[in-house]
Order: sequence, then structure tokens, then C-alpha cells
Amino acid sequence: MSNPPIRTRRWTRHEYERLIDLDVLHEDEPVELLAGRLAVSEPQTTPHAVAIQLVEDALRAAFGMGWSIRVQLPLALDPDSEPEPDVAVVRGVARDHLRRHPADPVLVVEVAHDSLRLDRTIKARLYARAGIADYWIVNLVDRVVEVHREPIAEGRRRWRYGSLSVAQPGEILTPLAAVSGRISVDDLLP
Repeated sequence: MSNPPIRTRRWTRHEYERLIDLDVLHEDEPVELLAGRLAVSEPQTTPHAVAIQLVEDALRAAFGMGWSIRVQLPLALDPDSEPEPDVAVVRGVARDHLRRHPADPVLVVEVAHDSLRLDRTIKARLYARAGIADYWIVNLVDRVVEVHREPIAEGRRRWRYGSLSVAQPGEILTPLAAVSGRISVDDLLP
């Protein structure tokens, strides 16, 4: 006798937030909502944690006043996604987001080692669909920064980035939303 297929369901952002309100999920649990699926975040190694701090410092210096550098905090991207990227840059200051999570980051950065495949596929499609023009992956495996730009649709529900460049140590990056900001790849890698 064969086993019946496992049935799954997709969650909305509203349902996800309700699970937190009811204490089914705790706000500090390593879970994020990605395209209707509850995903468990990878544990952080020391190099991963250090890289997040380095990215935060570099982005704070590059963007300056008037920008909020959010570290592992939720973004309300669409009705079924509330990712918690390693670092995101949004306009304004922290108190501007008291009523709801921001929905329009100008830059999202994921630090990746074990999550490299997830960050290149599911998260890249999710961020492209949300229209995030600048998505970087600090790739700890190859010690490079992958810069994804130009989100484009490949049909009604399929999105990707049209431009991918790989920045090596010794090279300089410029965020699209902070054209005077210059960030050395070396400053992002532990």
C-alpha cells in the first residue's frame, strides 16, 4: 500500500503574525515566512555573525543620516512573505516603522554559507518579485559579494534578477541608493 502524498498549506503574512500574537511561534524563534512557507533560519557561525556586523557598519557609513540599517528584522514584502534578511536598508529612522514593518528596502544583504543555495534561489526570486533593485549576497564560501540587480518578471508569478556581478576582494561596491557611498568588498568579509 502506498503512502498518500503529504499535504502542505501556504501561510499568509496575517496568519503568520497571528501565530506570533497567540504565542504559537515566539518572536525570537529562527523562523521566517518565505512565499507562504515557514522556513527555519540557519544557525549562525562566528564568521556569519561577524560578517553581519561588518555589513551593518559599512552600510551605516555609506548611507549616513536618514536611513535605517535593519539587522535581522522583518520586512513586509507581500501578503505571503515576511523575510528577516541579515541586513536591509530602508528610508527613515526606526520610529518610522512603529505601525508596521517596512515594505520597500532599497538594499537587502544576505550573508551566506550553508544558506547560499536558498539565498540565490528562493530569496532572490522573492526580493526580485518585491521590486528590490539592489540585492547582495556576502558569499562566505567563495569570499566574494554577489550583486543582483534589475528585477524582471518571467511570467505572471516568476521573477529573477537580470543582472548578476561578482565583486572580488580589493574591489569597491556602490549601492544604487547611495551613489556617493563606496564600500570595499574587504570590509564586508570576515
